[in-house]
Amino acid sequence: MGETVDYEGGIRELKRSMNAVILAHYYQESEVQDVADFVGDSLALAQAAARTEADVIVFCGVHFMAETAKILNPSRQVLLPDLKAGCSLSDRCPPAAFKAFKDKHPDAFVVSYVNSSAAVKAMSDVICTSSNAVRIVNQIPKDRPILFAPDQHLGRHVMKQTGRDMVLWPGSCIVHEIFSEKKLVGLKVEHPDAEVVAHPECEQQVLRHADFIGSTKAILDYVVKSPKKKFIVVTEAGILHQMKKAAPDKTYIPAPPDNGCACNECPYMRLNTLEKLYRCMKDRTPELVLPADLQHAALAPLRRMLEWSA
Repeated sequence: MGETVDYEGGIRELKRSMNAVILAHYYQESEVQDVADFVGDSLALAQAAARTEADVIVFCGVHFMAETAKILNPSRQVLLPDLKAGCSLSDRCPPAAFKAFKDKHPDAFVVSYVNSSAAVKAMSDVICTSSNAVRIVNQIPKDRPILFAPDQHLGRHVMKQTGRDMVLWPGSCIVHEIFSEKKLVGLKVEHPDAEVVAHPECEQQVLRHADFIGSTKAILDYVVKSPKKKFIVVTEAGILHQMKKAAPDKTYIPAPPDNGCACNECPYMRLNTLEKLYRCMKDRTPELVLPADLQHAALAPLRRMLEWSA
């Protein structure tokens, strides 16, 4: 028989001995969320990383989130349980291709979604998240054309909300682009008393069926405060854990993707597990390391985001 390891207890002990903080995204598996010091969406996690006093940041999310934490904390050690935890949006916007795209619009004010690589952030004027994208775009001078990357669906949603025309990089998220409109309509018929809450990374034909569109945090806040008792949730199913904790008396139905699955999970987010979290803290690896010049170049647009979001 193999030895049974108390991963939760071990993680808490390592956290104390290392003076570490564990940051976790809403899309992490529930066991990882429950041992984290802070659980949030991309904006809240960036803000938490910016204000931490810990010596070590352990980031339970995907690669670009750990990069963001490192850019904001160049002198601190940043650990990521699995370096393969990438992001389809970031991967679909290679820095060299983005530079060529940007060069075609030399006068544009460049807004990059936080779901992008450090190299793309370094070529940007300001970063945004789905929580603050409308607020960020509203602060750009009216006489400046805007280039928005890499999520075209979020970009179109922001254009609708702000009335600003933007040049959109043609990217999308593999999790949010495969929600099935047909299956969503079927769920609405089956549950006429349910409200549909959706993330703006979803395609337009899905968003038109939503009663509420917002970031992961905004969706969570909405369902907790709403007088309604049943919700069809059109985003990554990891958020249901926090919904059930915050409002256990309500019913949450995960919208299915356009394949055989019952709910839609990000394969990258789910690479992080409790065991990997424990081992990465115990061994202090894998560590997220970035070249100093890249960190410096990407810091200004991230700082601008935090200032404009204050």
